[in-house]
Amino acid sequence: MMTSELNRRQFIRGVGSALAVGAVMPLGAGAQEVASAEGKVVASCVTTTKDAAWQVQPLAKPGWRWDALNLNADVSATAQTMEGFGGCFNELGWTSLQKLSEGDRESVMRELFDPSAGARFTLCRMPIGANDFSVGPYSYDETKDDFELKQFSIEHDRATLIPFIKSAQRYQPELRLWASPWTPPSWIKRNGFYAEAPGRAGMKDNGIRPDQVGHEGEDMFILDEPHLRAYAKYFGRFIDAYLAEGIRVGMVMPQNEFNSAQNFPSCTWTPEGLAKFIRHLGPEMSAREVAVFFGTLERGDPKMLEAVMADPEAGRYISGVGMQWAGKNALPAVHRKFPKLTVYQSEQECGDGSNSWEYTGYCWQLMKHYIRSGASGYMYWNISLGKGELSTWGWAQNSLVSVDDAAKSFRYNHDFYLMKHLSHFVDVGAKRVETTGTCDDALGFVNPDGTVVLLLRNASPHDQRVEIHAGGSVVTAQLLGDSISTVSLKVG
Repeated sequence: MMTSELNRRQFIRGVGSALAVGAVMPLGAGAQEVASAEGKVVASCVTTTKDAAWQVQPLAKPGWRWDALNLNADVSATAQTMEGFGGCFNELGWTSLQKLSEGDRESVMRELFDPSAGARFTLCRMPIGANDFSVGPYSYDETKDDFELKQFSIEHDRATLIPFIKSAQRYQPELRLWASPWTPPSWIKRNGFYAEAPGRAGMKDNGIRPDQVGHEGEDMFILDEPHLRAYAKYFGRFIDAYLAEGIRVGMVMPQNEFNSAQNFPSCTWTPEGLAKFIRHLGPEMSAREVAVFFGTLERGDPKMLEAVMADPEAGRYISGVGMQWAGKNALPAVHRKFPKLTVYQSEQECGDGSNSWEYTGYCWQLMKHYIRSGASGYMYWNISLGKGELSTWGWAQNSLVSVDDAAKSFRYNHDFYLMKHLSHFVDVGAKRVETTGTCDDALGFVNPDGTVVLLLRNASPHDQRVEIHAGGSVVTAQLLGDSISTVSLKVG
């Protein structure tokens, strides 16, 4: 077995424990017995609309209606195995939650991570050093030419990322983490600066000089052996330092959005430059049983991955790929050409800070595309932000939770409920199943315990009746207008 596959299996080794939890999950307080040709079926339906979240809905009475749609879930036609769902541990997520009372903050973390209730997140992302939602630019070693990393330190993270992650671990001890940098230390970059672009209109002036600006399609990393070796060791020191804190990072990606020069922490690479780095990164991570994925890929060009996979030395370390933003356009081609690579949707598109129901409808389309196209992990971006809070560099984005500092209160946004409609019901280890019929706005899964889970979107303003066929059983749901629903059923 190749090293990359061994490391990937190490990364998902917590699945067994998570399955044990998921297997005893009830269908919910609204579960009801439904008569079927195959015997009794226990089923439930939970619905969210713009004005009312997480409503338990009674299943409709069986019987033919001329305007009913049908949905067939073929539990014998399974696709990828789902590895988990979650968000990203950004610094501003933690600083916003600190504005709540301890009781409210714990309530949020419980709702996000408790394995028997709420969203049940099991797979999350974190940055290696600063990102666009950190409190400021930093790395773990800003001492010029410190090739031996004598000044390496994660001390900065003790105020934010470490307590944030540990708070989640208290509720979900089996939480799995992966990480990527937004920028290397500035002394390892050709421009000697954390960013690569000036601020766009309305965004923060970061002080970059014209001669420091980077561009897509060029390597801003210093691609010589001393810098490549030092940066691979930097990853290793990061893994070791977090492990010493009781936090295991099981997978890394070499660079967030390697095609994007930004006014916040960023670094552009070519695929050929990444391949050179992965030749050094791979052995460092293999020695620690840490998987390496390619990414994050934010362009719709599958040839970028192909160039790295064609490198015989670098390609053997790649066991998966992370895709976000326009990377979604490359996903179908990538999955066809490299079906053995694990695919993660590494960052759901972040919106404009309005947290609108209309944008949640768009996010449903993203979720459906990624999962139907082979993604086995799905990550939201900002877990929490202050109400109206901008990034450190002046960018408004959506979040699962909004904190009102003045009122010392919080709310779960629409996107949270979309995520919960997936993660609350779909266990780690579930298989995606094919769905057919006149109701095509759906995702289907079968959990390890045999429970069938169906996510359905009714984008019409009117209620819609759907007859669901799964595993020889039939249930009927009445979907509210403009809603998201989860129907779960298990033959008794």
